[in-house]
Amino acid sequence: MTVTSETSSELREILRRLADRDKLRSEATLQADVRQLLLTGGLNLGDHDLTVDLETQVGDRRRIDIEVGYTVIEIKKDLRSTAILRDAIQQLTGYVKSRTDQTEQRYVGVLTDGVVWRAFSLQGDALIEASHFTLPKRTDGTDLLLWLEGVLATREEIIPTPEEIKKQLGAESVSYDLDYLTLKSLYAQNKELPTVRLKRNLWSQLLRSALGAQFQDDDELFIEHTLLVNTAEIIAHLVLEIQVATLPPATILRGETFNQARIYGVVDSDFFDWVVEVPGGDSFIRTMARRLSRFAWANVEHDVLKVLYESVISADTRKAQGEYYTPDWLAEHMVERVIDDPLNQRVLDPACGSGTFIFHAVRRYLRAAEEAGKSLGESLDDLTDHVAGIDLHPVAVTLARVTYILAIGRERLLSDQRKLIRVPVYLGDSVQWEQRLDLIDHGHLVIRTGTGDQLFQNELRFPEHMLENSIKFDQLVSELADRAADPRRARGRVPSLAEVFRRHAIVPADQHEITGNFELLCRLVDEGRNHIWSYYVRNLARPMWLTREENRVDILIGNPPWLSFRHMPEEMQSIFKAMSQERGLWRGDQVANLQDLSGLFIARTTQQYLRNGGRFAFVVPNPVLDRPYWTGFRAGRFRDPSDPIDVRFTGSWDLRRLRPHFFPRGSAVVFGDRVAAGEASAMPIETEKWDGRIPRGVSTWHMVKGSITRRTANLSVTDEGLVGSPYRARFTQGAAITPRVLFMVEQQESGPLGLGGGRVRVRSSRSSNEKTPWKQLPALEGIVEAEFVRPILLGECVLPYRVLTPQRAVLPLEGNLLLDGEHSHLDRYPDLARWWREAEEVWESNRRSDRLTLRQQLDFRRKLSVQIPLPSLRFVYAKSGMYGCAAIVEDSNSIIDQALYWSSLTSREEGNYLCAIFNTPALTELLRPLMSYGKDERHIDTAIWQLPIPLFEASNPKHTRLAQLGKIDSEFIAQLPMDETRNFVSLRRDVRAALLTSPNAEELDQLVRELLD
Repeated sequence: MTVTSETSSELREILRRLADRDKLRSEATLQADVRQLLLTGGLNLGDHDLTVDLETQVGDRRRIDIEVGYTVIEIKKDLRSTAILRDAIQQLTGYVKSRTDQTEQRYVGVLTDGVVWRAFSLQGDALIEASHFTLPKRTDGTDLLLWLEGVLATREEIIPTPEEIKKQLGAESVSYDLDYLTLKSLYAQNKELPTVRLKRNLWSQLLRSALGAQFQDDDELFIEHTLLVNTAEIIAHLVLEIQVATLPPATILRGETFNQARIYGVVDSDFFDWVVEVPGGDSFIRTMARRLSRFAWANVEHDVLKVLYESVISADTRKAQGEYYTPDWLAEHMVERVIDDPLNQRVLDPACGSGTFIFHAVRRYLRAAEEAGKSLGESLDDLTDHVAGIDLHPVAVTLARVTYILAIGRERLLSDQRKLIRVPVYLGDSVQWEQRLDLIDHGHLVIRTGTGDQLFQNELRFPEHMLENSIKFDQLVSELADRAADPRRARGRVPSLAEVFRRHAIVPADQHEITGNFELLCRLVDEGRNHIWSYYVRNLARPMWLTREENRVDILIGNPPWLSFRHMPEEMQSIFKAMSQERGLWRGDQVANLQDLSGLFIARTTQQYLRNGGRFAFVVPNPVLDRPYWTGFRAGRFRDPSDPIDVRFTGSWDLRRLRPHFFPRGSAVVFGDRVAAGEASAMPIETEKWDGRIPRGVSTWHMVKGSITRRTANLSVTDEGLVGSPYRARFTQGAAITPRVLFMVEQQESGPLGLGGGRVRVRSSRSSNEKTPWKQLPALEGIVEAEFVRPILLGECVLPYRVLTPQRAVLPLEGNLLLDGEHSHLDRYPDLARWWREAEEVWESNRRSDRLTLRQQLDFRRKLSVQIPLPSLRFVYAKSGMYGCAAIVEDSNSIIDQALYWSSLTSREEGNYLCAIFNTPALTELLRPLMSYGKDERHIDTAIWQLPIPLFEASNPKHTRLAQLGKIDSEFIAQLPMDETRNFVSLRRDVRAALLTSPNAEELDQLVRELLD
């Protein structure tokens, strides 16, 4: 949007008048102001065909207030009245419906009183609100104009930068709201049609395999995916400047224009072209095509579809499904590192996602071909045999195919030298769960299709040798499907298959089988379930072809799925465990939840697709480099009994120190070669560590490399043989005093008359960390006998060497006895009984299951009762965080919370000894390689006792010296002024800084290193 200086003052005055809804004004005045806003707001109106028309006739003597392109605007003086709003929507509905019927184009309705702007989409005979905007009184109008541009879609030649894509097409845009709402209505009206139901079922089956239990099989995600793929397929046409406005929608979604140009495998009849098979779908696609045509797609130079995917699919959905894409700059540098002879190396990304690695591999090949003087025709001919991709996610496959042609570039694709191109990106299962024996049976490719109500029942069967020529096989399958769907078949006017046999040189021995396939496709057409099978057969065949030894590739590169074992469905867990055990990757059930699919994926794809001597490079979770449950993977011996292979790891990049993080977990890159069985070489302990801060908005390696420091360092590799500490068995996690609203309290004033001895007035202490449904519930209030209001040590109460004032909680502890509502002793204390029974009632009304009573919840795994009777001297340390933080507890009345671990002490000297070890920087440094990694290292509790911290011995000079130094530092920290109203994180930071100034800091650090390193 461009607003000139001449119009800016006029625009400000218009906005001021629109925002003043309380000022007396007529609808005609308001109408004129809205029209002038549209003309002067930089919306590309008034200078050409897009006019702003007032009072246009709609029939029956009705007039539309303002009409702009395919948008109808109705204006009212004030829409705050419910009755006026209802009548206005009814009036606008008539206008939008009339225009839609008259033009067979999708119209948008806008209703406004100048302050509130509402955009509506027509669903059946009713308008449904898709988006709204409220104009603030003080504004420069930018936000309103952006909102209007999204509704009107009037800008032209928009450069499709990542920012513009997010703003114009992302899930937060008005355009997306309107498209999604329309598509949702189309699906709801037609979801039971056989063709729609079939495609929906196949889609869910594939994603269940790809994403496991993280995949939420719901209609909304299917609609989102449909919208995303339809958008990508339209963009594929626009990249080549194909005028989509003149094409029938079915032609667009089935890629017929590409096929005519002999560019195959870009846009295909897939799971998501159901839109053009239902009433109203053509209009929807035409509207999308018109909106997308406003962008200048021809010169796109980045992985635009990755940006589109991340803009449309919500961050929560992507996180829940484990979907995170590799930054372009990292993929580019990995490609440069691994593909050193692009003209003679065949490259496969077996989990290609939106095609980031493919994009850079294609560009690398084409640059090398040009430098070598190869003709364009020869280069493109060879390219598709040198760079390929596979993914199990049907949306990813579509995006990667379009990315492939973006990488080739418009000029090359339109060149006269260009011959036939088939984009080699396939929908397939790279892991091939269950070895995919169901696909190959006695020399035949077998696809179960099902008829009637049963999915996957009847079979399409093709001789396996036909897979050798991928182009010929794809053309044959496509032609059979097209003939089966030809409406002339019902009239007996489709030529016989003899012509097909001659054209494709089908030998007589195979003709009977091909005829049987054609007859089955005809039955599927008659059941309304045909379109998908051509796509399905062609895609499942190619990964199988690549597994044949003579077809294996030289390079595997990519980012495998990071699907955690705990998120796999039960059946997948069973197969994953068995396949991992066969290859020496399974590390035992006790660490099962820490294992994920990436290791098996690398082993399996190396086995299937990589030739002997071929190399690989994969982005992996950082624990691959040094955690014990990855020991089997790092050994490099992937001994599947049916095909034992080994790998020689050649290096790694440790990326955990880069900021900001581009994945939710720390990452790394591992490199290796496939070698013959018996020649495995374990992952080197030496790695390349990367540090630095990645600048915002950068996409190329050239822009990033100056911000990164790279150095050689040794990994701190841990394994199951680590001795650990004998203290592990002595420590226990504190009690789960949750939900906090039922227990944690603050003392209130007793009132003017007091409460009598031994009673206190309390109210629930609230926290921003409470979870649903507890945070929505009102606080409990009441009077309780003082003996039952106990001090509670939360994690935030503990600093290094120091304990802050405890929190308070109502706990039904009578001496060493934990009471509940059924205990006869409870009624001896009427105030406690009243509080507890109210808390029980709230618990029973809001708990997620009937498994635990409130008392059982409070004493879950006996972590409360095990603390009683309370020891007089205890040692506690904080559960979470990346720094050691511990102190001695002398209060024998305090209950320890679950955010702390505790143990009784044999002596104060032992406590000082442990405090000295826990609170020194040396401990944190030694622990970091052992800790879980998210934004930073975390969960110190899972790592601390892996260090060989010995039991305190008063006769050991090192131990006693550590105890002395711990006592000195404890007394030093006790004297520090402390403002307990500040956040505990800041207080801990202050204490750590103070400890560094201690004259004993260097000696203490050295003693701890000698003891533990």
